Amino acid sequence: MTSDAFLTWLQQHRAIAIIRAPSPTLGIHLAQAVAAGGMRMIEITWNSDQPAQIVAQLRQQLPHCAIGAGTLLTLADLKNAQAAGAMFGFGPYTAPDLLAWAQTHNLPMVPGALTPNEIVRAWQAGASAVKVFPISAMGGADYIRSLQGPLGHIPLVPTGGVTVDAALPLLQAGATGVGLSTGLFAKTAVLQEDWGTITTAAARLVTNLKQNQGANRQP
Repeated sequence: MTSDAFLTWLQQHRAIAIIRAPSPTLGIHLAQAVAAGGMRMIEITWNSDQPAQIVAQLRQQLPHCAIGAGTLLTLADLKNAQAAGAMFGFGPYTAPDLLAWAQTHNLPMVPGALTPNEIVRAWQAGASAVKVFPISAMGGADYIRSLQGPLGHIPLVPTGGVTVDAALPLLQAGATGVGLSTGLFAKTAVLQEDWGTITTAAARLVTNLKQNQGANRQP
């Protein structure tokens, strides 16, 4: 997947399900649950148990979804993620060597940044988009909105504490997409293997975003 193709997916679907799984079986179930709710972009964090196996299985089982890898900390992580079939990568910080390798190997890479200075440096280093993390600690939509004046040309993907209800305000504030983890995967539902509740949350998110596709960035 090229960076342009990744941004097209992100602009179309707007939300990424972030899965950190203590077992491959759980990771597969969680991914299937959000896909059943209509989500089409799924990230498996590389600190999951056997993440390469999860990514490879999901590429087979969910061919209609874009499956990526997150929490990529090292070049080895990035190489292993691509070898497993990851279609995009996310990292918690900006690593120029990872971005350079991703560019030469046609793998969209979204590094983490927080301040305007960090965001610009990530973009200049070749990021496909920039992950703004942790957004909940920075004021949520208000922080994204405040970045739009000087940095509106940079695709931003806020994560960290994003809930189903907070997703749309972030997009309306100027985010290109959002990443949701615990906001989709309620701890009780995961412990009880209540996949239906997770599917319902994903479906509500997708419905909210579709109903408000006409509501673009707010000043």
